[in-house]
Amino acid sequence: MILASAHAERLEGGAWIARRQEPSDYWIGVHSGLIKLAIYNASGRSCTLSGVPPGGWFGEGSVIKRELRKYDVAAIQPSLVMFVPSETFHALLESSLPFTGFVIRQLNNRMGEFIASIQNSRLLDVDARVAQSLAQLFNPDLYPDTGRTLAISQEEVGLLAGVSRQRINQALQNLERLQILRLSYNQIDVLDLERLSAFGQEQI
Repeated sequence: MILASAHAERLEGGAWIARRQEPSDYWIGVHSGLIKLAIYNASGRSCTLSGVPPGGWFGEGSVIKRELRKYDVAAIQPSLVMFVPSETFHALLESSLPFTGFVIRQLNNRMGEFIASIQNSRLLDVDARVAQSLAQLFNPDLYPDTGRTLAISQEEVGLLAGVSRQRINQALQNLERLQILRLSYNQIDVLDLERLSAFGQEQI
C-alpha cells in the first residue's frame, strides 16, 4: 500500500518542497540531503523552525488534523524527498499499532525540539545557538541516520541557525578551537557530541 501510493522527488538546493497555507496532502521524509522548516513574512524575513537531515520525517501534526500547513519547507541541499499521501498515512494510523506508536513518539520529540528552539533563540548567545542548531540534527529519535560527519557548508549552517555567514564562520571556529568539531570544505566532523549538545546550556 505504501509503495504503491508514495513517491519520491529529487530537488535542487533552494527548491520549495511545500508552502505555508497550502493543504497538508503529504507526510514528508528525507532520504538524502538537508531541508529546513521555516516561516517567511511578506518582506522576505524568515524564522527557521528546524532542519531535517536524512532519515527524518515531518508534517504528521498537520496531516493528522487535515489542516493547512503552518510553515514553508525548502531544500537547503540537493535532496531526495519522499511523499506519503495523507490518506495512506491515515490508513496506517488506523490499522497499525507500531506505526501509531512511532507517530506519537515523533510528535512528542518534535514538540520538545520546537520548545528548545524557542528557548535557544531567546536565551543563548550566537555561538551557543549555532552549537544547538547542529546538535538538533543528532536527535536519535527524530533523525536516526545522522552520522558524526555532516556534509554541510557554513552558509547552510547559517540558514539553520538564522545567523549571518560571517558570524557563522566565527562561531564554528570557536567550536573548533574547543575541539568540539573539526571543519573542512563543506563538511563538519563532530568530535564530541556530548559537549556540542551541552554547549551554552549554562546560559539557561
